[in-house]
Amino acid sequence: MSIQGKNILLGVCGGIAACKIPMLVRILKKRGAHVRVLMTDAATKFVTELTLATLSQEPVQKDIFPGGYSSREDWTRHISIGEWADAYVIAPATANTIARLAAGMCDDMLTAAFITLRPKKPKFLFPAMDGEMSGSATVRKNLKWLSENGCRVIEPESGSLASGQCGAGRMPEPETIAATIEETLVEHRSRFLKSKSIVITAGPTREKIDDVRFISNYSSGKMGFALAAAAAGRGAAVTLITGPVQLKTPEGVRRIDVENALEMDNAVKEHYRSCDICIGAAAVADYRPADRSAGKIKKSIETMDIALVKNPDILAGFAAQKTSSQIAVGFALETEGNIGSAREKLDRKKLDLIAYNTYDGKTSGFDVDTNILTLIGRDGSIDELPLLSKPEAAERMLDAIEKLLNSDE
Repeated sequence: MSIQGKNILLGVCGGIAACKIPMLVRILKKRGAHVRVLMTDAATKFVTELTLATLSQEPVQKDIFPGGYSSREDWTRHISIGEWADAYVIAPATANTIARLAAGMCDDMLTAAFITLRPKKPKFLFPAMDGEMSGSATVRKNLKWLSENGCRVIEPESGSLASGQCGAGRMPEPETIAATIEETLVEHRSRFLKSKSIVITAGPTREKIDDVRFISNYSSGKMGFALAAAAAGRGAAVTLITGPVQLKTPEGVRRIDVENALEMDNAVKEHYRSCDICIGAAAVADYRPADRSAGKIKKSIETMDIALVKNPDILAGFAAQKTSSQIAVGFALETEGNIGSAREKLDRKKLDLIAYNTYDGKTSGFDVDTNILTLIGRDGSIDELPLLSKPEAAERMLDAIEKLLNSDE
């Protein structure tokens, strides 16, 4: 299981259990999640904003109205943060905040984000208070209403309390909270990919001119490997067919190493009938030398002509023979503003989804850690993604693929 690339919104209320939250932030960050912290005024009495901002590497937010309006995003940040989050965790959840949430109040960022969180995104409440408070009729009524309306309420544990008493009311330890979040998110996002067979191509191909020279490109394989890791994390059986790259095989992924386009084509063909989804993320060379020279070509003439022949279109070959239940997904690396070519490629190759991106050598395309993708569906839908890390972009692509699977069921 993994929360790599997930966006976790963490609401912190004013209780002694807030002292555990810095460790929770550290654990979530270590597991690859992006964390943004919202605090009530009372929470700052138990843990400082500076501590949580430093650990999360994001500014802590408390008030709906910022001190200044430096950008348009500041005007509606209580809306945008609800769009950003994959899950909302409130820990510790105090009796006061629980009552405000049940009443629909939204007078600070913590409560406003609770309402603006997008539908079907999981909400976690970790109540923590003295045992008598936890068991009171008012708190139980409010928690019951929240639970019946989409919140996952994790009951407090028993143990020593700040009051000196011993009983129910302790917030679980950070490791337990992180595990609960992880289990729920993986289950939440794995419904349609669980047990699906996915073939992913990645990296460049090398087309040899002679024994020491080849035609290739700058593909690092990072996008394909990110897709493989994310798909495996959602429970899919992943076969990763990769050209020459220096990347570690993702956990739970079967890897097949190839060198050139013909080898990659043959490897994919072995899975034509058995796979549910084929994602062509490899930067396959369009052409290869017609004749490969043995040994090393000597530098004896001023100019040299190399005849090239076209390589097979691996993904189009799969799409041409796939059944109605199989899905073909491709990439279109184009120059800026050339989205029309991506649409044409989607239609010509009979793909179900295509990810259009542009190459700038800095934020998008080959051999960088980020990407800016526009996802174009077979139904004409367009989803313009912002600048994301490649693991984040991979998750968003898999979300789109899951929607295709859902629409086919």
